[in-house]
Formats: sequence, C-alpha cells, structure tokens
Amino acid sequence: MRLAMSSSSALPLPFSPSTLSQSPSLSLTHLPNHSFLLLPDEQSTLFDSKPRTIRYRLSELCRKGQTHLARQLFDTIPQPTTVLWNTIIIGYICNNLPHEAILFYSKLKHAGSSVCDQYTFSSVLKACAETKRILVGKAVHCHILRSGIHPSRIVSNSLLNMYSSTCVGLESGSDCELVERVFRIMRKRNVVAWNTIFSWYVKRKRFSEAVKCFVMMMSLGVKPSVVSFVNVFPAVSEVGDVRVADALYGLIVKLGNEYVNDLFVVSAAIVMYAELGCVDLARRIFDNTCERNTEIWNSMISGYIQNNFPFKAVDLYLEAVKAKDAVTTDDVTFVSALMATSQLQHLEFAQQLHACLVKKCMDSQVFSLNAMIATYSRCNRVGDSFKVFNGMKDRDIVSWNTVVSALVQNGLDNEALMLVYEMQKLRVVIDDITITILLSAASNLRDREIGKQAHAYLLRHNIQFEGMDSYLIDMYSKSNMIREAQAIFQSNFTNDKDQATWNAMIAGNTQNGLIEQSFVVFKEMLEQNVKPNAVTLASILPSCSQAGSIAIGKQLHCFAIRNFLENNVYVVSALVDMYSKSGIIDYAESVFQKSPEKNSVTYTNMILGYGQHGMGKQALTLFYSLQQHGLEPDAVTFIAVLSACSYTGLVDEGLQIFELMGEEYGIQPSAEHYACVVDMLGRVGRLDEAHNFAKQLGEEGNVLGIWGSLLAACRVHRNFELGKIVSSKLLELEGSDRISGYHVLLSNIYAEEGNWQSVDNLRRGMRKMGLSKEVGCSWIATSGYPHCFVSRDNKHPQCCMIYDMLGCLTINMKDAGYKPKLELMEGWIYGLEE
Repeated sequence: MRLAMSSSSALPLPFSPSTLSQSPSLSLTHLPNHSFLLLPDEQSTLFDSKPRTIRYRLSELCRKGQTHLARQLFDTIPQPTTVLWNTIIIGYICNNLPHEAILFYSKLKHAGSSVCDQYTFSSVLKACAETKRILVGKAVHCHILRSGIHPSRIVSNSLLNMYSSTCVGLESGSDCELVERVFRIMRKRNVVAWNTIFSWYVKRKRFSEAVKCFVMMMSLGVKPSVVSFVNVFPAVSEVGDVRVADALYGLIVKLGNEYVNDLFVVSAAIVMYAELGCVDLARRIFDNTCERNTEIWNSMISGYIQNNFPFKAVDLYLEAVKAKDAVTTDDVTFVSALMATSQLQHLEFAQQLHACLVKKCMDSQVFSLNAMIATYSRCNRVGDSFKVFNGMKDRDIVSWNTVVSALVQNGLDNEALMLVYEMQKLRVVIDDITITILLSAASNLRDREIGKQAHAYLLRHNIQFEGMDSYLIDMYSKSNMIREAQAIFQSNFTNDKDQATWNAMIAGNTQNGLIEQSFVVFKEMLEQNVKPNAVTLASILPSCSQAGSIAIGKQLHCFAIRNFLENNVYVVSALVDMYSKSGIIDYAESVFQKSPEKNSVTYTNMILGYGQHGMGKQALTLFYSLQQHGLEPDAVTFIAVLSACSYTGLVDEGLQIFELMGEEYGIQPSAEHYACVVDMLGRVGRLDEAHNFAKQLGEEGNVLGIWGSLLAACRVHRNFELGKIVSSKLLELEGSDRISGYHVLLSNIYAEEGNWQSVDNLRRGMRKMGLSKEVGCSWIATSGYPHCFVSRDNKHPQCCMIYDMLGCLTINMKDAGYKPKLELMEGWIYGLEE
C-alpha cells in the first residue's frame, strides 16, 4: 500500500521520551477481543496454565495489570525478539496505557536490534487511534512504507481505524481525505474495513454516503456483521427513509437468529425506528426480543419520550422495575423516567422517583440529581428544585446551569442573575449554556445592560456556539435595540445563517413594529432556499394582521397546509390570532375547531377573538371548556376572557370569573386584570363602583392603565366631576407626563363641558412638555394592496374620488336622519386651530 505523504511524514517519529512522558493519560475503550493483535501461536499459549517461555511470563504480568513488572523483566533480556517487543506494546494497550505503548515503540525503533512486523505496526496504530495523535500515526504509516513489508489486511484495517479516529474532530481537508484514500486503495476489504468506513461517514454526518456504502458492500458479496448494522442504523434514521430501514431490518431477519437476537442490533434497531417516528415498529421489535438488557429497555423508554408518549414511557419504566428477568435499571433508566415525568408535569410521581433515588443511595450522583432539579422545575416547584441543588454535596457546571435555567423558566429572572453572580464568586467557569440562559433572562427582563454584558463576555472569551446569533438577536429585539439586532443579523454571511437566526430576526422586526422589514427578511429567507418552519410562520403571521394584508396571511396558511404544518399548535394559535384581528372570525373559528392539538395560547387567542367581535357568550363557553380538555387557564387567558366580558357588557359574569381567578385557580391578579375590571364597570356606566374598586387597591392600583380606563369611561358617560377627580389622580402617577393620550382625553372632557380655558391651559402645557397627539391611522386592503388613511389625508392618489364619496355618504346620512353632535363641534374646531 502506497500513499502520497507530505515530506514531514517521512521523518522519524516526532516525539521523544520526555515529550511522551508529559502527555496526559486518556480514558480508553477496550475492544471485546484483543486476539487480533497477537501472533497465531501466541493466541494458544499466551494464557496457557503452564509457563513455558519468557513470552508467557511477560503476557501473564500484563494480563494481571502489572505492566511495570513486565517492563522490568523485559529490560533484563539482553536481545529481545520482535515477539517480546510486541508483547509489551500489546500489554500497554490492553491496560489503557497507549502513550506508554507509543513510547515503547519509539524505543524499539531507536534500538534497531529487532525488525517491526505486521503485529508491531497494527498494535502501535491502535495506540495512535486511542490517543488521537495523527502526527504519530502518520509517522508510523511512513515506517510501514519504508519497511518494504506488504501491508496485510490487519495492518490496512488498523491504518483505516487510526485515520478515522484521529481525523473525526478535524474540519474538512487533506487529513480527512486520508480515510477515504486508504479505504480506496485497499486490495482486499473485509467486513471490518467496511464497518470502519460506515462509522466514519456517520461521525462526519455524511449519512447518505454511509447508506450507499452499505449497499455497495452488499453488491460486492461481503456478508455484513452485527457491527455493520449497528454502525449504519444511525445513518438510516438521519436520512429519514422508512423504506430503507425496513429493507435493512428485513435483511437482519433473513440472516437468522444470530442477528435478530443480538442485543446490540435490537437496541440500535429500536433507536432507529424511534427516531424515524415509527414507535409501533420499535415496540414490536422490543416485544419480540428473547432477551432484554438494560440498554434495550432504555432505548424503548427513550423512544417513547422522543415521540411525545410520556405515559407509555412511565408505564414501561414501571414494567422494567417489576421485570422478572432481573433487569438492572441504571442512571439512564432513572433519568429517562424523570424526563417523562417532566413532560407530564406529574408532581406526585416526581416525588416518588425522588424518594426512590434516596432509598437506593443514588442521591450522591450528580447526573441523577441534575435531572431531578429539572423535573421539579417543569412541575412548577422551583423551590424544591433549589432544595435539591442546595443539598448536593458535589455540583458540576450542569447543576448550576440547570437550577439557573429553572429560575428563568419560572419567571424568577432576577434570582437567576444573582445565582450567576454567585457562580462567579465561587469561580465556577461559565460556559455557553450559562450565557444562553443569561440572554434569556435579559430578554424576559428587557434589561439591555445585562444583555450587553453577556454579549461582551462572549466576545472577550471568544465563545461561539450553535444558535448564538439567534439568542443575541432575540435579546436585543426584546430590549428595544432593534438596530443592534439587525447589525448582528447582517454581520453574518447569508449562507451561514441557520433557520433559528432568520426566525429571530423576523420575530424581532414584528415585535418592534417594523412590519415591512419583517416581510423583506422573510422574502430573503425564501430566496436563500431556507425553508420556513412552524416558528417562522408563527413569527410572520402577526405581521399580516398588523399590516392589514389578509391575502398574504391566506398564502401563508396555504403554505402551512402544503408542508403539513397546519396542525402545529404554534401555527394554529398564530392563524387564529391573525384571522381574528383581520376581522374574519369565521376563518379563525374554523382553524380552531379543526386543530387536533390546542394549548392555552390557542384558547386564549380564540377567546380574545370572540370578545373583539362582540361574541361574549361564545367566549365564556370556550373559557369554561378549558378544563374539560385537560388545560388550565393562565393569567393571560383571564385577561382575554375579562376583556371579552368588558367588550360585550357581561359585567356580572366577568366579576364572577375575576373572583374565581384567585379562589379556584390560585392566580394572583395583576394590574392588567384590575384594569379589565375597571374598564368593564366603566363601560356600562357603573362609574362609582369602578372608582371605589380602583381606590381600594391602594398602592397596587397606582397604575396608569387602571385610572386611564376610568377616565375614558367618565368621558363616555359625561361624568365630568368624577373625570376631574380621576384626572388629578392620573396626573400624579409616574409616567403620565410622557403620555399624550391622557392629556388629550382630559382636554376632550373639558371641551364637552365647555370649559375652554382649561382646554387652553392643558394644550399649552402639552406644548411645553413636547407632547403631541399621535395621529390615528386606518387602512383597508383591496386587490391585495393595503390603503392607509389619516385624518384630513390628501396624500392618497385617489383622494378626490374618496372625498366625493364621503360627501355623498354624508348626504345619505342626513337623509336617513342622523345628526352630528354639535356640542362637540366647537371643541373639534378648536383642536384643529391649535
């Protein structure tokens, strides 16, 4: 075997005894059988009970793990043969001492008294593969070429294994090509070589090539081994073709019970079918297995969790615990059960698992306790999560990240920041996971300073991770720093942007009111052949209702149907919201009813849509049906149903729901809920009740929204005296001097009362503070194009025709008996003059 090597590769081994002795020791994985490293006669005499040769004594010492004694004995031999050199090298490898094996090989090369043979090269290549030292491996390869020995199949396989092991973490380049070059020039490839190349392609995420290579092996008449299927199954699951999976498993059945009942094949087949979404087929393989070990149970339980069948996962875990074949559940089994419990948010079962953890004395294992922290967090028991964390004797970075994430997920963002500060005080090294949690906390708090500090930490420590740009864009967008978010988005080359980055930028533009920019980014995404997913649609659909472009919304709905996303719960929720806000409540209702899966957000959007369209009874019916479908209303759901009651005048029903909020559901009312109650009472003219309700809130009721709703109700019902009291309270609140709407509302109350002096004083004060009323805008979409209008607009190209039509409508209104409110006319004219 000849390969074109670089000039440096032809030099002697690039190490010395001093450098090798400084190399860190690596953890190695033993092969089940090391006999392939031994000479044929050694295989029969190495472990013979009768010591006949010095080689036997050396082998026996190595087998007992006493390599230092074997080395001392070897050093007493005046002229050791190649077989004895090989015995020590193999002994080092079998005792997880690959660095010492390489050092000993170096001594052999420098001694020059013995010639290296096929077993020498095969053994030292094994050591190079274990230590991931490609330069040493290349040097050994050069020694093979210069030795003049024709490489045997075992040496060729060892070369292939060495390059595949040492190049797996490298970027694509000349070194990575060596694996395929060695494979191509092998004259005789046995199944071991094919298995190595399968594994190599899977590690490099070249899954289609791995499957094609397996087909080529079969066409050449090479019989696959058990390892062949174990190596190629992950590639099949990534390719996503169930037909290929069925063909391969059919081949296993054809090859007989030796393959069908092999535990490694069974476990790999279950994982493959589970990842393909064929849980029933995976379970059929599981049920037909004659013998089950822990890995098979774990694979099936994980398959259920992966496919969102937590109930079945828990049932199977309990079956494993009670199994008659004395199956030993391990940490992986326990953590899988915790993951299923997290999905179910079943607190009682989580507590039972915790008790089991303590009883089995597993409460000192960091791995299991980390999963316990996450489970309690998902069950909304962050206090219990912190207790588990606080009681841990040993903690790793995963422990810290898990509890910090638990705090963020439960809305305790400030506490999470304090815990990260504690991490730094204890000199716990912050990693990329910690940074993502920090960015999420900054996004939730809308705290730009924390977000900027986290970003600066990334830059200072040169930390990069998958999805980093999307986290930064989301944080800056929610912190009202959309320009910084756009700068990060544009700094990344278009071809390098992943789906999450595009989605974050679309959502950021939508959240900041940059509707046209959202559509521009969405169009660029399509032009770059990045396929939108459910998150993309959920991010862009709100822009359609804000822009009044129902046509684009319908096109996106069609896209969702063509790509089988119409039943995704996030897409359904966004469609219901879009159609409701676009005035097509029938479409929203149809989407809602046809959806097989709904969450609390879907119900909230539909309730809000009913309310906005004056369908209060339907909103109440839907609200009360939540629990019948196994869902609990959250704080936002209550805001939606209270708003619906307010819009439709269902005051008594709304007050009853407000009482149930704390008594039955245990939700503490917020300022938004109080504002809904005040608005509800104010709309029907129960102003005194609304005023008393606001007053009795005390400090908790000192919110602009509450008193602003009451002021608007005073104007509608012309209660000017109460309006003045409310306005004086409103102007005392912090932030009222920055909102022009409340000043204009009070000005209108004075105008309706005929108090023009107060109107004049209020308008002058607004001018001094630099406040101006934001001009209201209306739009209508015709022929797929939105037409926008403001008061006394003259910019529209068809404004003459529009005003002519308005004139005709005015005449028709007068003919129908409608009369303008003349008492408001003077104030309106006065405002125009100002």
